[in-house]
Amino acid sequence: MKKDLLSLYDLEPDDFDALFNRALDLKKRHQKGIFDQSLAGKSVGMIFDKPSTRTRISFEAATIQLAGTPIFMNAADTQISRNEPVSDTARVLSRYIDCLVVRTFSQELIEEYATHCTIPVVNALSDLSHPCQILSDLLTIIEYKGGYKDVTIAWVGDGNNVAHSWINAAAVLGFDLALACPEGYTPNPDILDRALSRKTGTIRVTADPAEAVAGADIVYTDVWASMGQESEAESRMALFRPYQVTADLLKKAKDDVCVMHCLPAHRDEEISAEVLEGKHSIVWDQAENKLHMHKAILETLIANQRNQ
Repeated sequence: MKKDLLSLYDLEPDDFDALFNRALDLKKRHQKGIFDQSLAGKSVGMIFDKPSTRTRISFEAATIQLAGTPIFMNAADTQISRNEPVSDTARVLSRYIDCLVVRTFSQELIEEYATHCTIPVVNALSDLSHPCQILSDLLTIIEYKGGYKDVTIAWVGDGNNVAHSWINAAAVLGFDLALACPEGYTPNPDILDRALSRKTGTIRVTADPAEAVAGADIVYTDVWASMGQESEAESRMALFRPYQVTADLLKKAKDDVCVMHCLPAHRDEEISAEVLEGKHSIVWDQAENKLHMHKAILETLIANQRNQ
């Protein structure tokens, strides 16, 4: 039976660890110039409704580096734009390709693709979650901190889709997560309630960035206005200004704190240029690791499908 990756709740702790181990192995092999061909003869379709640099290129490069073929589709250039039902598109694509990667606004749309596809479907971002981002972020944390189980992560900024996936990850894996968000911009309460009901790691929300960052191993931030919220950017600016990740804020964290940002970054808005380019920043390794994690995801899901 096929396996999808629509949210991090689709994975058990052992699944996380298998992906981390395989991604680390693939990264080492890549650095040694070893070229794997685990996707030889396979095609990965990508339907993107939202702009993308890192996610698109890393999925395309991951497919190519494993000897597969990426097929990029802008939904506006397909029959979907002429009101072909998603169910029809999904069933046809399942006859052509081996995995479908979707980046769009609605989580429900991705789930509809998954319902009607007979091939694995991967959520490459929705307004609700961004599971692949957090998998590559955790891979980076493992590299820098030796693991994730005893790590405290502080999120500073908007309670957006990336924050939601951090909450999901903390609920499954049990690490401690503190989120500092302005009033009215906290994470979706249903997502919080589901996570808290699992009674694993400590997940807490505060309006005080200093409180969230105190003693943190990782400080993470993201843009203040996500894609689709551009009209709110100016109104959010003053409200979010106290949530900028600065050198002074980092003094509240551990001395060896690592700073992460899923990019693109707006220097001197959500993060100061000094911090983004400073000694605590690991954002470039974080960005690279999307490539290696996406290799592991595609290889695992397609291999699982093949072995059924």
